[in-house]
Amino acid sequence: MNQFTAMLGALKAPLDFLEHFDAQEALDAGLDRSTVKQWETIHNVYLAPTKWTRQQRHAAHAARSAEFTADKLWAIESRIKHITDEREKWQLRLKLLGIRGRCDTLKRKAAEIVPEKEKPKPKKTMGFGKTRDGMRPLTAMGTEKDMAALEYALRKRISSDGPAGPQMLETLMAMLGLRPDAETETTPSVAPAVPRPLVLIPLPDYLDIINGDGDETILGLSDGTTITGADYLAKYHGPDLEVAMFHPQEGAVNLYRTSRFANKKQRDLARASLSTCPVPDCRHASDNCEVHHITAWSRGGQTNMSNLAPLCRYHNRTNDDDPRNRHRGSIVNIRGRPVWQSPRGFTVDNKVHPFGAMTLLFGD
Repeated sequence: MNQFTAMLGALKAPLDFLEHFDAQEALDAGLDRSTVKQWETIHNVYLAPTKWTRQQRHAAHAARSAEFTADKLWAIESRIKHITDEREKWQLRLKLLGIRGRCDTLKRKAAEIVPEKEKPKPKKTMGFGKTRDGMRPLTAMGTEKDMAALEYALRKRISSDGPAGPQMLETLMAMLGLRPDAETETTPSVAPAVPRPLVLIPLPDYLDIINGDGDETILGLSDGTTITGADYLAKYHGPDLEVAMFHPQEGAVNLYRTSRFANKKQRDLARASLSTCPVPDCRHASDNCEVHHITAWSRGGQTNMSNLAPLCRYHNRTNDDDPRNRHRGSIVNIRGRPVWQSPRGFTVDNKVHPFGAMTLLFGD
């Protein structure tokens, strides 16, 4: 028997090699996380302790007798995972284990046997996608009446000179006041987003942050004297600019500890520190982010700049706040920079828009 034939034989008996399954060992061996998740599910169903011992025994016997591969067992679990009644789930599982044929045959018959998952009712929503080559998608869900009225209004101005889609988009922009309207001869009424100039001042290494309580930062100079942040800016950079100071190790220097919610200056500094949500590949600009406590307020985290980061609404709610139970990753502060850290402790930068203050001032 050659090695390939031996491997196929092992694949026909997944319950044998999964008897001593260890997820971390499989990941360390370089297996894809999705494959490890599938094996873990099969192990839990057919081999792990359960109160459904009789059903589990019959199912394991059926799987071994018919030489069900891990792919076929996973196809069964994928199809019945939405069933909430455990008794019904075991009945369906045993029924599907009686199907013979290839994996695609099993999937086709499973679709006929297993009740469809009840789809949630659509809700009103609107969302924006990731920018690509200067273009950005928009999706919307509204009532049938509203969407029909909008489509009718957009299609009224379509000409046969070109495709309908681009023309409807330009009509929509004109309706929103973002484009001149040739038909009504009106000019745009909605102003585009106006950039907010913010001068970024990198503090030299010889300045130490001594105190950051209240509305002022106290800096220590190498000659033994101290100076306030405001005096430092007035002396070296002029009093009439809106300026944010950043230290190469500490990040934004203004610290506040008195409130659960970040005040306006803290929100401005947090959003200046990063140009996007720090989770890798997240496209949400920091201007549209919420201010997140890196160490949760409920766990003693303070409302100061070293503990704040801009996170989009979704990642602010899915961040692992409990350091003892991390499955999705969390935000940490590395030398003044909020960075996403994987559950296994690896830090990964978000490269979607790398123009935050710390990167611009001090590089990577």
